[in-house]
Amino acid sequence: MKLHEYQAKKLFSRYGLPIPEGYLAETPEDAMKYLDSLDSLDRSGFPVAVKAQVHAGGRGKAGGIRIAKNLDEGRAMVQAIHGMTLKTAQTGEDGIKVNKLLLEKGVDIEQEFYLSILPDSSTASLLIIASAEGGMDIEEVAATRPEKIIRVRVNPLGGLQAYQRRRIAYGLGLTGEFSTSFSSFLTGLYQAVVENDLLLAEINPLVLTADGTFCLIDAKAEVDANALFRQKELAALYDSSEDDHLEVEARKHGLNYIRLHGNIGTIVNGAGLAMASMDIIQQAGAEPANFLDVGGGANETMIENGFRILLSDPQVEAILINIFGGILRCDILATGVVEAAKKVGLRLPVVVRMEGTNAKQGRKILAESGLELITATDLNDASIKLKELCLA
Repeated sequence: MKLHEYQAKKLFSRYGLPIPEGYLAETPEDAMKYLDSLDSLDRSGFPVAVKAQVHAGGRGKAGGIRIAKNLDEGRAMVQAIHGMTLKTAQTGEDGIKVNKLLLEKGVDIEQEFYLSILPDSSTASLLIIASAEGGMDIEEVAATRPEKIIRVRVNPLGGLQAYQRRRIAYGLGLTGEFSTSFSSFLTGLYQAVVENDLLLAEINPLVLTADGTFCLIDAKAEVDANALFRQKELAALYDSSEDDHLEVEARKHGLNYIRLHGNIGTIVNGAGLAMASMDIIQQAGAEPANFLDVGGGANETMIENGFRILLSDPQVEAILINIFGGILRCDILATGVVEAAKKVGLRLPVVVRMEGTNAKQGRKILAESGLELITATDLNDASIKLKELCLA
């Protein structure tokens, strides 16, 4: 689960990490009032950064972060950014609408750094990445100047050690009181990652200010979704406004659903079978419209809701149901599909392939439903029937 920049900064500030003075504005009017309050200070409150709050990197390059030197510029930037559809390399062509702005007072910057902490599954460690090339794409730095990247792996059982902090500080060219200050900053960030089950904590840039303190100018944080049951305060910060409405609906019903851009909807049980089903769809000359794994513990209601979500997607032209009955019996799946089709109205061709527990009973339920369903004997037959539909 991703946090917005303002949420990540608030979280990190609890661990003693300095952040710029700022204000979250959910409407242009709120932003204007804040800018007016700064202007009343004889413009001592400027410059101000006007920053779009969306779950995506590359905001600055896309015009989502701008620096206002005075009130007039600030007003113009608020009008330009709030409500815009921001398109970056991470948003895709559809982009994300900007509904919130973070306005931050300027910081007198002496030097910029990059700093992040994330799990490294290959070594079962927490990987700290740092560079003196802050404010730039770390991928570009790694590709063109790999010697500028510092990597230190920390055993989570032993925790962050003093020698590791010194190694990173030395690699960044920090000595004396700056090294000590950075070590304290790094300790706080590491503690934030561990205590909050973060999959990512990234600060770019981390700046050394003119008065000799370190400050977060930008911050990203991602919480492990599997740990939200014990991170209830962070779970409450979840912002679904940027999510696809069908994905939001699926989560309400406990369904593992991801919307894609194809034309064939799928219902499967098991991630491996889902991937195989996507291959079948592509072999048939089509593209999958979704990933929907109902899992082994699905009941009739969950199946019904999943089928209803597929039918409500205007991109879907046909549906492939590919089930291997185990814990989820084929008769339960068939009953859920029939109930959903009768309630919503079946207007699309549906190819059904099911094997395993109670497969015979499941096929009987579908056959006696009065619905126009296309039965496949195996995966190859399912692919052939899908191809026939695509060519029709």
